[in-house]
Amino acid sequence: MRDRIAVIGEALVDVVEGGETHAGGSPMNIAVGLARLGHPTTLHARIGADAYGDLIRAHLDEAGVALGPDTLVSGPTSTAIARVDAEGKASYAFDIDWDIPAPDVTGTRLVHTGSIGALREPGATAVLAALGTAEADTLLTLDPNIRPDVIGTKEEVLRRVADLAALCQVVKLSDEDAAWLAPDATLEKALADLAAHGARFVVVTRGSEGCLALVDGAWFARPARPVVVADTIGAGDAFMSGLLHALLRDGTDRLLTAGEPVPDDAVLAALDTALASAALTVARAGANPPSTAELDQALRASRE
Repeated sequence: MRDRIAVIGEALVDVVEGGETHAGGSPMNIAVGLARLGHPTTLHARIGADAYGDLIRAHLDEAGVALGPDTLVSGPTSTAIARVDAEGKASYAFDIDWDIPAPDVTGTRLVHTGSIGALREPGATAVLAALGTAEADTLLTLDPNIRPDVIGTKEEVLRRVADLAALCQVVKLSDEDAAWLAPDATLEKALADLAAHGARFVVVTRGSEGCLALVDGAWFARPARPVVVADTIGAGDAFMSGLLHALLRDGTDRLLTAGEPVPDDAVLAALDTALASAALTVARAGANPPSTAELDQALRASRE
């Protein structure tokens, strides 16, 4: 069985005000998270020829993430100025260029996209085209990770999210994403609307309250793991990489692509793995997802 993963989306540098500089960008963080968890992963992005680009490439090399063709460009690398409040919550101001050709994703087991890369033109059209060429047994996944200031009008974004949800079997939102996409809806209604477009496994993270998921019409809720928060940079991305890792680990991705039922215990295992991954990440500074050993140890400890 083929096992390579393709991640399509932005790679940028988080410049933390009054603190450190980290390689970031939601899709890049998820690519790093998957690679650290043992999955051969290729990132299709846009990385410039400058010091920030060097920082990103070193970070990807350390994690073992391969670069897709056309990822290295001559222009500047995108940045996000991260402001962290007294509670450790981060907000961002972006300087980003997102213009890429449609990547070739044939021969992959999983293709993930999200955030600015999935929603900002002109690259968003290339992303949608790439997902449309994937084989029928390739798991397609989306994390919108809404950044309102840099992704176009709300009407355009809603249309793109709907188009992507119609292709993807798995969609993950934060509660902030859900509030922006559907401000008058409950979380349950927001998830149900995504499922109505075609996604089989939809989940929303709720910070310290854990997560809520809708899988083939069945509802699941899991509590967050107790943790002392350093900051929330990369928390949702670590949740997503942990979730995808569990789906691959347990073979649940094969059930999702084949249209077969997903057992309840497989859903709960995926959610618990995702929450453990997020908890490990928020306990330390920056977007720093866990290794396989760290995640496995955390999961074992929770069962003792």
